[in-house]
Amino acid sequence: MSNGSENPTRSDNQTVTPQREAAVAVVRALRGAGHEAYLAGGCVRDRLLGIEPKDHDVATSATPEEVRALFARCNLVGAAFGVALVRVSGHNIEVATFRAEAGYDDGRRPTRVRFTDAPHDAMRRDFTVNGLFEDPLATGESNQVLDYVGGVADIRARLVRAIGDPAERFAEDHLRMLRAPRFAARLGFEIEEKTARAIAVHARYLAQISRERIGMETLAMMAVPESAKRARAAALIQQLHLDGPTLNEDHHDAPLKTLGNLDDRVDAATALAAWAVDRHVDKPEPARFDRFVQVESSRVVRRWRKALCLSNETRDALAGTLGVAARMTQWGESDTAQKKHTLSSPHSASAVALLRALARSNAGFATLMARVDEQTPGLLAEGVSPQPWVTGEDLIAMGQSPGPLFGKLLQEAYDAQLNGQLTTRVAALAWLRSNLAPHED
Repeated sequence: MSNGSENPTRSDNQTVTPQREAAVAVVRALRGAGHEAYLAGGCVRDRLLGIEPKDHDVATSATPEEVRALFARCNLVGAAFGVALVRVSGHNIEVATFRAEAGYDDGRRPTRVRFTDAPHDAMRRDFTVNGLFEDPLATGESNQVLDYVGGVADIRARLVRAIGDPAERFAEDHLRMLRAPRFAARLGFEIEEKTARAIAVHARYLAQISRERIGMETLAMMAVPESAKRARAAALIQQLHLDGPTLNEDHHDAPLKTLGNLDDRVDAATALAAWAVDRHVDKPEPARFDRFVQVESSRVVRRWRKALCLSNETRDALAGTLGVAARMTQWGESDTAQKKHTLSSPHSASAVALLRALARSNAGFATLMARVDEQTPGLLAEGVSPQPWVTGEDLIAMGQSPGPLFGKLLQEAYDAQLNGQLTTRVAALAWLRSNLAPHED
């Protein structure tokens, strides 16, 4: 067992957040009732690294029923697993009874759970850096860290290491194999050699996990607002042969220049689009990119939508980003209306971000983006999606019935407006009349 005062990574001057205060209040109440209780898991790890934890969890010797008896606002969200959710000062604190687990028949959830003590609870967790406890009520210069698994040493060495036998940990929960790259990329750690080997050997079993859980882990990696961390996560997934079961396609240890060259603050859909380009465009130049989008990208989007359980919104953003970027590769051959349609798309910003990433490693895309950047301010100043001069109501007033001609004429009129050929409503109405004349009875 290790004490926090021995840990050189610890920042003792961190801000005490309201959520931490709420978690400490839960620990204090449990202790006051005669139970053992500590802060547990990721919040201990992050605090040792000087990172503000997103959540604070509590582990205790109290049973769920004993926890519920202590707190007025308490829900037993997973009583069979000893998990309760306690509401204190406006914060939800997860409180879990120390437990040991067995019988992972589905490679995800245990079939047998027994309540136990802190050392055994630490041993059933995934990685050493997540198997730490902290006593926030301990006196002295720093709070005491209880370390039964060597987590403090691995934080010091910046390693993600499975607790105990890696093969056993991953057989218990196959999703842990995908969590290893996420932690390594997020924390800037390496995956310990024996742990990495076990992942590569057992990677195929990840396909047995629900697609929703695989998608949640993958999107969490792609949503990190740092391009280097996104690219490293994807690189580790590929190196460990997790890409096949994650994306439901053949293993491909692809270079990740596009993903790595993205601006930091792009959304997960844009990151997925960059990863798709890296994996499926063998030579990133405008013509090959355009061919990928026209011929193959729809199949990739459908496959990834199913493999990652993507929402309709994320699927549409992924497909839209690729489609608008492909249209933008035709910038030199596009008229003003086509350029304005491209810029007015809700996916234009993500398409530009994708093309800028490609431009950082390819001269053809760099030339393209120079043209786009030169002309875009003027086009935006003119207005890329103004109100149309004429509408369907005008056609009806001219005696036309709704039909195929409606949409065709209105689109042509709007394109003429965007191209600057029709500059007033009067001119647009005259254009409509002149184009209707050949069709009148």
